[in-house]
Amino acid sequence: MKKAENTGKNRYEKIIPALGLTVLALAFAGLFVGSSHMSFTECVQALMHRGSPAQERIIWNIRIPRVLAAVIAGAGLSLSGLIMQTDLNNPMASPSTLGVSNAAVFGANLSIIAFAGGFLSTGHNVNNYAAGANPYATSLMAFLFSTLSILLVLALCRLRSFQPGAVVLAGIAIGSVWTAATTILQFYATDVGLSAAVIWTFGDLGRAVYRTDLIMAVCVLAGFLFFYAMSWKFNALLSGDAAAASMGVNVDLLRFFSMLAASVITAVCVSFLGIIGFVGIICPHVTKRLLGQDHRVTVPVSALTGSILLLLADTLSRSLGNGSALPVGAITSLLGAPFFLMIIFGGKGARN
Repeated sequence: MKKAENTGKNRYEKIIPALGLTVLALAFAGLFVGSSHMSFTECVQALMHRGSPAQERIIWNIRIPRVLAAVIAGAGLSLSGLIMQTDLNNPMASPSTLGVSNAAVFGANLSIIAFAGGFLSTGHNVNNYAAGANPYATSLMAFLFSTLSILLVLALCRLRSFQPGAVVLAGIAIGSVWTAATTILQFYATDVGLSAAVIWTFGDLGRAVYRTDLIMAVCVLAGFLFFYAMSWKFNALLSGDAAAASMGVNVDLLRFFSMLAASVITAVCVSFLGIIGFVGIICPHVTKRLLGQDHRVTVPVSALTGSILLLLADTLSRSLGNGSALPVGAITSLLGAPFFLMIIFGGKGARN
């Protein structure tokens, strides 16, 4: 028995470094893909600050922040999905379950349509919109409404003692309200404001800069350390609320803070990059099916697989764009929709 445990531990110790090296390899490869058609030699020279000013700007100001955003946001969204699935005991739970994405869209639409390029300020003049738009204001509004949605859902669930079913239903209901409010905003928007709002909803890593990468990295790292420290409590929660409570776990408190942390990570990523769906469903499921449910393993592996998926999706989006990068959110949705259907109709998803 002890030999089998040692074998399993050795396997995990090999898998995590292998996935880490895969992330590094894909991140490095991502620096050489783009619409500028720079050669491999030109990219290397630009990395070493020996290229032309334009080439160095492409590498250092566009591609590197974009690759970093893929690594950080992929890890954060995947971690959020893993924790939500554990907390809610629902294999289809994801960051969108609590209406986080819906609230972020409403906040961004409110900022863009009402205060930057819509009916309250600049009318139909594109130049006025460009002067008045503030991407950080838009991200801040998206984050604030996402956080508000999280707190509202969790407050409602206090009435039902954080029963997993109540959390899901409350998230769906609150998400529908945000969607309806967004539709009303867009109905009254000008053509310029509406176009800008719709474009924002596309999951786009191209809007990442070093400052936003740093903010996301701090949030994701803090969340990762918290989730990893609570691994044994999440493992206990897998046995049921009663069993976890008998082991000294305050189930309601664990659910509240872990759901809040997971949702804040999602809110930060979505507020800067737009909607990137299905990462929080695909990666935790793949991890759990291959390596089991132990959160001491699934927390780091889910983070790494999330980074790998988003790096692959971003590289694919830039390869297929024919001169411009496709929204990475569209790529992850195309990959995630069949996976989601497989979970629903495959039977195994209900048991994991």
